[in-house]
Amino acid sequence: MLSRLLILLCLVLAVPMAGAARPPANPDDTLVMELKSGTVLIQMRPDLAPIHVARIKQLVRRGFYDGVAFHRVVAGFMAQTGDRSGTGRGGTGRWLELEPSKEPHVRGAVSMARGMNRNSGDSQFFILTSAQDPSLDGNYTLWGHVTKGLELIDRLKAGDKKKDGYVKEPDRILSMRIQSDPPRPPPPAAPAKPQAPPK
Repeated sequence: MLSRLLILLCLVLAVPMAGAARPPANPDDTLVMELKSGTVLIQMRPDLAPIHVARIKQLVRRGFYDGVAFHRVVAGFMAQTGDRSGTGRGGTGRWLELEPSKEPHVRGAVSMARGMNRNSGDSQFFILTSAQDPSLDGNYTLWGHVTKGLELIDRLKAGDKKKDGYVKEPDRILSMRIQSDPPRPPPPAAPAKPQAPPK
């Protein structure tokens, strides 16, 4: 009986500790990603990757991610975006040094994509949709977690696994902003073409 009570006490104490692993949500560190299917919220982690979070915020405030495709989506694994060219080879030309951490890559983790060079993260990132992938831990900069709308990421159009998940006619980010920032005004409408004079 005593051993059962001890086990129960350990479980009760472990719950707050597990919940305290991530800092509380902060509007200054929350991304609002609008998709055609709804809204996704990403809690950024400057405690894990301050350089990457600062760069993501800079790009978001410039409207860099608005209209960008999820060019690579592997069903049951991850969805990748952040390349304005849509080819998977584009970026801003500014590489970021890897910020490794002990934070595990679990479902909903948001991490920086990179090339063979560990310090080649730029603007592309991926959202993990699998349960967990320890092979990514410490090898990619984890800079956030999806806190709302992960089921919308699950439903993104997937690519051909034989072609490494690259997607034809992919789903896109409609807009992305920082929650504490005011919404950006919509772009001005294109001027109407003047009508030809009647004959």
